[in-house]
Amino acid sequence: MRKDCLSGNQKRSALGAGRILFASLASLSFSSGYQDSRLKKFFSRNGTVILGFIFILSLIVLFAVGLSQNRKTSENFKYGIVFDAGSSHTTMYIYKWSAEKVNDTGLVYEIEACKVKGPGISTYATKLQELPIYLTQCMGRAKELIPKYKHQETPIYLGATAGMRLLSLEDAKLANKILSAVTSLLSSYPFNFRGARIISGSEEGAYGWITINYLLGILKEKQYSKDPSLEKNESQETYGALDLGGASTQITFVPKTVTKNTASKLMKFRLYGKNYSVFTHSYLCYGMDQALLRKLAKDSKNAVLEAYMEPCFHPGYERTVDLHEIYNTTCAWTFKVWLPFNKIRIQGSGNFEKCLQSINELFSISYCRYTSCAFNSVSRPSVHGKFGAFSAYYYVMEFLNLTSDKVSSRDMVNEKMRTFCSTPWEVVNTTFIGVKEKYLSEYCFAGSYILKLLEYYNFTDYWNHIEFMDKINNNAEAGWTLGYMLNLTNIIPAELPPPKPFSRPTYISLMVVFSLVLAAVFILGSVLFHKSWYFWN
Repeated sequence: MRKDCLSGNQKRSALGAGRILFASLASLSFSSGYQDSRLKKFFSRNGTVILGFIFILSLIVLFAVGLSQNRKTSENFKYGIVFDAGSSHTTMYIYKWSAEKVNDTGLVYEIEACKVKGPGISTYATKLQELPIYLTQCMGRAKELIPKYKHQETPIYLGATAGMRLLSLEDAKLANKILSAVTSLLSSYPFNFRGARIISGSEEGAYGWITINYLLGILKEKQYSKDPSLEKNESQETYGALDLGGASTQITFVPKTVTKNTASKLMKFRLYGKNYSVFTHSYLCYGMDQALLRKLAKDSKNAVLEAYMEPCFHPGYERTVDLHEIYNTTCAWTFKVWLPFNKIRIQGSGNFEKCLQSINELFSISYCRYTSCAFNSVSRPSVHGKFGAFSAYYYVMEFLNLTSDKVSSRDMVNEKMRTFCSTPWEVVNTTFIGVKEKYLSEYCFAGSYILKLLEYYNFTDYWNHIEFMDKINNNAEAGWTLGYMLNLTNIIPAELPPPKPFSRPTYISLMVVFSLVLAAVFILGSVLFHKSWYFWN
């Protein structure tokens, strides 16, 4: 009986212990399940927020790195100022180009052409005190257009042409006095003044050649050419240049062949990584204004009773001229004669044929010690190819409606000139209202003179070879100043573009790392959203 009772007690004790253990295990299981449930609830509630934050942060970093690395850099430009101090007027040109050059030469373009009010600087020899007023307006314009922080590094040049060349021949001290006054004035401005000087006729012609070929895109296009034939014969594609000013005229082109006589007249340039050799010659005293003075001086000896008939002026036109003004120039000295009066009255007759005959006497072709000469005993290679004619060439021929695209024959040219020159002055003066009398009265002479000049250059059918140019491609004026600035960019140091915020390897690494983070966050978020049960298992 005792054994059975003990056995029953043990059973009851074991059953109680089992219940307690089961209760404990159940309690532990409930506690663990409760903690898992809380953890699941926490991640379910905040996991999406955390992943979204990481996603947005990575996206911001990607955009920030990409934008900072590829942001548009601030303008890195250089500026330059060139004064064209001609015989009849002065013009200031402002140029701009990227500081990073192309094959050591800048891609220059014109941003302003400011015409100085008044005549050429050679006329200020006796009134130097007026020079500050003369240049103030255009210099003020330069200060406005060029950013202030660029003023000190902006070079400024003044190139005086044929008017000052003539003055230098007549009175070198007076010419130097004008240049000194200009130097003192321009040095007072907050720019990098590089000097005022008289440029040679050859420089004027050669820089004009650079200008038109640059504006036509010929020089710039060669840098991209892969045609080996252009390397050997690149010059055949360039245009020649014809410039006509008030006191001189220039012809410049690349010759097919070079002789010993013409080699000394070659100028060499290196532009956009290419070498060019051009023939250039300037004829002083053959500019439009000086040619007319020479003609009047030549014909004044025919005056009777202080008057003579001038075939290059319109019928009915009269002009009284002081003989001192005609003879007071180096160009007219060879025609100077003594006359018993101080003034002469010129009366127009408007005869085109006689006008041409009279102009013929201005060109000397009687002596040539070389195989071939143009005029004035100057040896010159044969002209070929296309030419660009600018300055007075353009203004006169455009007014007379004789530009190459409107002309088809020499007879057509002669007939138009004959009709225009024979038109009475009263009709001409009332037809072209607004044109200054000085210019209007001289267009008959100017047109006739240009035709003769081109004839002596051997352009018998100029309309097939010459394009009259002013602004080329609406870009900049044809002239020597742009070519001068272009050539100077070869010696003005280039500037490297500002460095990027990150090196290329660092930039690529950052983009790859944060792109992978974005991808991982996106995949993890998709699993949480669509298959949360799988994730928790």
